[in-house]
Amino acid sequence: MAQYPSSFDKDDLLKCARGELFGPGNAQLPAPPMLMMDRITEISGDGGAHGKGHVLAEFDITPDLWFFDCHFPGNPIMPGCLGLDGLWQLTGFNLGWRGWQGRGYALGVGEVKLTGMVRPDRKMLTYKIDFTKAIQTRRLTMGVADGIVEADGEVIYQVKDMKVALSES
Repeated sequence: MAQYPSSFDKDDLLKCARGELFGPGNAQLPAPPMLMMDRITEISGDGGAHGKGHVLAEFDITPDLWFFDCHFPGNPIMPGCLGLDGLWQLTGFNLGWRGWQGRGYALGVGEVKLTGMVRPDRKMLTYKIDFTKAIQTRRLTMGVADGIVEADGEVIYQVKDMKVALSES
């Protein structure tokens, strides 16, 4: 496993978005405004509920976030797909953090439950990801994980069998 810290601030995440953290051609986060977290507070390759790795991250919610103006005018709600994308982003980040090579891409998700909404009065989202599999072979580099998103401590999104792979092509 590569020697990276177990937490990252916004500047570190922006370095990752520029391709400076894991090196050219490797796992990279999107740049703002699509970067869906402000910090990673914990990351591991052997922690979590299944001992296969985990990520804890946070995203500060402010009323001026770009998506509130357009989704929906007069009834602002963060699109649920952005919370799902944040989970995928963090799953791919964990693979790069492990020192595994290649660019990340989402493969799918087995189950998604949306049970709450993110409105402008919320203060913080917390992402919790627990890996169920982390596979690296000659032909395949992939993480499979379950995740939840909490808004101010309330579980609002739950996913099962989220899959992210790294590809060197």
